[in-house]
Amino acid sequence: MSIEISRLANGFRVATEVMPGFGSASVGIWIDAGTRHERADENGIAHFLEHMAFKGTARRSALDIAEAIEDVGGYLNAYTSRERTAYYARVLPGDVPLALDILADILRAPKLAEADIELERGVILQEIGQALDTPDDIIFDWLQEVAYPAQAMGRSILGPAAAVRGFGREHLAGFIAEHYRPERMLLAAAGAVDHGAILRLAEGLFGDMAPGTEPAPEPAAFRGGERRVKKKLEQAHFALALSSPSYRDERYYAAQIAATALGGGMSSRLFQEARERRGLCYTIFAQCSAWADSGMLTVYAGTGAEAIGGLVDLTVDELQRAAGDLAEAEIARARAQTRAGLVMGLESASARAERLATQVSIWGRAIPVEETVARVDAVGVAEARAAVADFARSAPAVALYGPVAGARPAAEIARRLAA
Repeated sequence: MSIEISRLANGFRVATEVMPGFGSASVGIWIDAGTRHERADENGIAHFLEHMAFKGTARRSALDIAEAIEDVGGYLNAYTSRERTAYYARVLPGDVPLALDILADILRAPKLAEADIELERGVILQEIGQALDTPDDIIFDWLQEVAYPAQAMGRSILGPAAAVRGFGREHLAGFIAEHYRPERMLLAAAGAVDHGAILRLAEGLFGDMAPGTEPAPEPAAFRGGERRVKKKLEQAHFALALSSPSYRDERYYAAQIAATALGGGMSSRLFQEARERRGLCYTIFAQCSAWADSGMLTVYAGTGAEAIGGLVDLTVDELQRAAGDLAEAEIARARAQTRAGLVMGLESASARAERLATQVSIWGRAIPVEETVARVDAVGVAEARAAVADFARSAPAVALYGPVAGARPAAEIARRLAA
């Protein structure tokens, strides 16, 4: 694999990874403008803007955009996360110039017609409604909110319906002017690509953009708390979050391995104890999420009203126990899962481009797979146990939804973790 990274005079970055033998190319623009870059009164606007990008430009209608990419058998999509928004395409090598021209067009000259805004507003409100009607979806928004209260990091990506109803063309155009600046943009490409050719295309499409002053996002501070919504549902939904390391923290890999050992698969402690041995639930898992300056371990489970109390207590007990007795066999298994997931997850050009974009955005460089594997393999029992102990020392964030009267409150969970 051959990786090259360049920067235009205005700060726009270009990163490519050539994958010999590949017959397709994945190209995209990643922008350091996500939910955490929004002000409180514009929560949801980054996601709204992502939707609007495909509604037409000064040169192309929405149908023109769809037909242009599909006429060559390509694929075009986008997503919004807490730290960035991405617009990407997958095409055959000869169609890379077309894909980049379309991406530049929708980013630099979106039409933002009032009629389209109203139409897409309705679509997004339906999306918000669907999330609210999906317990094992909305509970994670609530968990994020109580983990990072009154902070940009704690707000939902979709935003509240009230805010979405108020967005107009001037709000969307203002967000573009403030955040869609060249120094915050990164073109990442992988597969059958040529760095020099893509760099020249980037210069022609983005080189004339004027750089601006990059506003720093509000720092994230994990606080913890509780949101409990009692409702007559078939299942009681429980989500627990504890503070964990950021991407930039030296303890990041130990936390990932510990989370995998706790609840990363069918052999994990939580799955074996809660489901296989005690039959307390159908679904239970643990995972670590990480951002530039914060992170959190999340445990989720769904169960019946009669079992929710025991399930919450078991989860806390297993966290406490793991800090003292995680075994080498468990850590070795978690390392193998993490290593295999990393390697197998990079077998597509799209995954390679995504990884490249994330790494250059966060660390300013591409990290070789071998270096990441070495960091994973360096995590031993002591480091994994210490990571669990660090989890348990944080104030817990708890979200509960459904028939959850039997679950302990967050304050009691905190006392049990500290015991």
